[in-house]
Amino acid sequence: MAKSILLSGRKKKKPVRRVSTKLTEPDISKANELNGQQFSRLRDQCYEYYRWEAKSADCKRYVIDYCKSKDEWKDKTKAIQKNPDWRFGSTLGASCRLLSKGFPDTHKAYSEYWESLPGTMGKVKPVSDFVNKQLNELFELGNKVIEEVKEKEKELKKKKIVVGKPTIQERIQAQTFHMRGGLEDWLDGWQTNTKKFDPKGFRISKHLNDMKCTQAHARKMKELYQPEIDEIMEVLNPPTKSQLEKMDEHQRDWAEQLIEGYSLSNKDDIKKYYEALTNIMGALDVIIDTAKANRKPRKRRRDKEKMVSKLKFRVNDEKFQLASINPQEIIGASELWVFNIKTRKLGRYVAKTIDPLHQRREGSGLSVKGTTIQSYNEDESIQKTLRKPDEKLKEFKDAGKVKIKKFLDEINAVDIKLNGRINPETILLKTID
Repeated sequence: MAKSILLSGRKKKKPVRRVSTKLTEPDISKANELNGQQFSRLRDQCYEYYRWEAKSADCKRYVIDYCKSKDEWKDKTKAIQKNPDWRFGSTLGASCRLLSKGFPDTHKAYSEYWESLPGTMGKVKPVSDFVNKQLNELFELGNKVIEEVKEKEKELKKKKIVVGKPTIQERIQAQTFHMRGGLEDWLDGWQTNTKKFDPKGFRISKHLNDMKCTQAHARKMKELYQPEIDEIMEVLNPPTKSQLEKMDEHQRDWAEQLIEGYSLSNKDDIKKYYEALTNIMGALDVIIDTAKANRKPRKRRRDKEKMVSKLKFRVNDEKFQLASINPQEIIGASELWVFNIKTRKLGRYVAKTIDPLHQRREGSGLSVKGTTIQSYNEDESIQKTLRKPDEKLKEFKDAGKVKIKKFLDEINAVDIKLNGRINPETILLKTID
């Protein structure tokens, strides 16, 4: 297997790193038939596998499964289970997993081989001795957790604290975690089989719509995924040597931990995960933007509502992750930007008369009649075909007031005059006062 390392952008001597296995547990079916040296190699291979492949949660599961299968530990499983995941180390998890699968607790030939090695002392103890010692410690710690919970419950009863109904924010948060379940299961596929993971292999928008995700849930979800995206960005753009030297001890330690944490994945694989996260964020943005566009207008805007009532446009588009603005924003605007998802044309309508104070006063800006944009400058209002719409539309979203003025000029394509018509394939991207 090729060594996978993070690319730093500078030519360096490649460090030797231990790499992950092929996600297949070692075969222990013939362990009893092996001689001492062969058994020693198999044993080391097994523990090395679980050390790299098993997470703390996996190790905890191995331990609990083992306890449930043993009469002496069945009744103590509940207490052991109260311990947090990080207390279940890979050695204990691997030992429980191997014993559950029929790995020998003792192996005579291995014991003789080990004792014959120079520098060894004492005798090889059964694996179960180590496991039982660790389980006793976890049992005691778990009982302490249970006692602490009982004490808190007693205190609450003494104080007669009545737990009220959950707030709206608490309900939204609980619903958000439920909605994330399908997304998290899909993202877990990256860790299970990075090479086969497809960042576009899950219909994110459909899942969110099926879960009835609102803009409130979408905002909460974005807050949860943003730190992870920031972390991946740091991994993909590691600090230079000079930048590391300027960092304090805490910042330097964090940067080194990030690099070490993702050291078993190469840059292309990490980019897949980053793309998946950005696709999720894009789908959430569509929900938020669509909710903004569909927000009920104030009564004083009733005339604008009537003007745009017959306008046919596309509310949102999953492929390009776009959502239209409220069409009432067109009335009085100095500019309107549109995108046709079928022809891939990005267009800019410029008003004939622009209000110098940008207050959208009557008689200035763009207007709408039926399905057509009115009062625009036919010479300045043009559209261009985008060759790479995904990249350009992302650029457009991030563009500020200064950059957006020259946005169409920088696109190498033929100018085509706009005809004012808005059709069901048109996304209303943005207006400018």
